[in-house]
Amino acid sequence: MNDSRPDARPVSVLTIAGSDSGGGAGIQADLKTFAAHGVHGLSALAALTAQHTRGVTAVHVPSPDFLEAQIDACFDDFRIGAVKLGMLASAPVIETVARALERHRPAHVVIDPVMVATSGARLLEEDALAALRERLLPLASVLTPNLPEAELLLGWSIPDLGTMPHAAAALRALGAPAVLLKGGHLAGPGEVVDILVDAQGEQRTAHPRLRVDAHGTGCTLASAVAANLARGLALRPACAAAVDYVHAALRGGFRPGRGQVLVLDHFATMPGR
Repeated sequence: MNDSRPDARPVSVLTIAGSDSGGGAGIQADLKTFAAHGVHGLSALAALTAQHTRGVTAVHVPSPDFLEAQIDACFDDFRIGAVKLGMLASAPVIETVARALERHRPAHVVIDPVMVATSGARLLEEDALAALRERLLPLASVLTPNLPEAELLLGWSIPDLGTMPHAAAALRALGAPAVLLKGGHLAGPGEVVDILVDAQGEQRTAHPRLRVDAHGTGCTLASAVAANLARGLALRPACAAAVDYVHAALRGGFRPGRGQVLVLDHFATMPGR
């Protein structure tokens, strides 16, 4: 007999991404973001990195079978409202994640296509780029690339703000129904403009540019979008609120290591801070 009682479990958000031993990005940033948004955080480690505020020194990728076991364990026990994808370093890892998403069919999938670390270290194997395009983009609710990542996915440059909507539309044509393209890598003073392009058109969110070097902004943004979607927000307000959250966390950023890279204050918007 089917149990018709409402599901009393609190909503959870699952991050499938890489671990950052320095605590500023990846799984660690994701879980802090989920906590700040009042949702229970789950994690499946797709990669382990040895890194700190000065760079990445080593990367280890667990077996696809172990990754699959982590994902299935989470779906077996928790009420997952959204999934956030981060660092998926190889084609076999991407294929494993794609099969799991097809099997479990979460309501929302937010993809942060992690390809290059802030330090410049390459985090995506060459054969994984095609797998990302072909297997994951069609499963996404929203893709959240920065400009270098979007350029790699498209194969052409995005030199200015005027090109960003065209690039986001071209990424949608690859299969993602919505693209939140981040403008932080554009040069110049003034504002940072992030552009969401979906089936309804375009939404822009702008903030004053902060002249800092930061770590974990992309992970945090995608996780905030996923948390907002899991909490019931529609895509457009979910993205706008996530951009606002990252800006506040960046303003409160600090330097816990010897490097000059800021780590975000994920709880900067909490009462009493």
